[in-house]
Amino acid sequence: MILTSDYHTHTVFSHGTGNIIDNAMMAKEKGLKEIGISDHGFAHPAFGLTKSKLPIMRELVDKASIESGVKTLLGIESNIISEEGATDLKSKYYDYFDIYFAGVHKFVMYKFKSLFTLSIPNLFRTYFKGKPSKSLVKRDTKAYINVIKNNPVDAITHLNFCCFADPVEVAKCASDYGTYIELNSKKEHLTDEELYQMLKTDVRFIINSDAHDPNRVGEISLVEEKLKRMNFPLDRIDNIDGRLPDFRFAKYKSGEIK
Repeated sequence: MILTSDYHTHTVFSHGTGNIIDNAMMAKEKGLKEIGISDHGFAHPAFGLTKSKLPIMRELVDKASIESGVKTLLGIESNIISEEGATDLKSKYYDYFDIYFAGVHKFVMYKFKSLFTLSIPNLFRTYFKGKPSKSLVKRDTKAYINVIKNNPVDAITHLNFCCFADPVEVAKCASDYGTYIELNSKKEHLTDEELYQMLKTDVRFIINSDAHDPNRVGEISLVEEKLKRMNFPLDRIDNIDGRLPDFRFAKYKSGEIK
């Protein structure tokens, strides 16, 4: 298994240690065809993107493509901020971005109601290792599904990290709308059994490093070990062995889909 592209990497514009060109040059060193700069969304008060810096990021991404020879894409790892499927990326900022990811993160500015129905309950269950209630699982699942339905999201990042959704129901919806499920190589977020059950749906996957340091760009050993152990069908992954994913956001922006 050879990684073709790594779409989830961070820089100094959010929670990373390197610059955009650093990530792109490491992608070149690793033999990748494409690299995504997908920094944390605006609702993360400590590590989120700043809207005023989007023009300079756009310029640096385009420059990195030329200097590295690796197609460099500007993405965002937006924050899911409500049960109704809101994220912190508004459509008026779409023109800046090439990739649109969404995920659940700790200590994010949720919409007021969801602060009490999603954020606090998930944090409590995560830190105290308690079994989530059926109502919390239902709310989390609804949030993921509504995000996919209501936004042209390319991929859900680290599904169920600090969150307790039904991954099979999320996978079914992702398949229907052309959204990928990310296999994240920075953190464990899905059990083997959950992935086995998700394979019964038609959902497709991408592997990303979630690199917060340039040296980790293209680093996917955590996922590789898991897939080997599971005898996971590699033809379900669309950014390995020369394949490139068919991202939804680009088709939405071009008017190909609504």
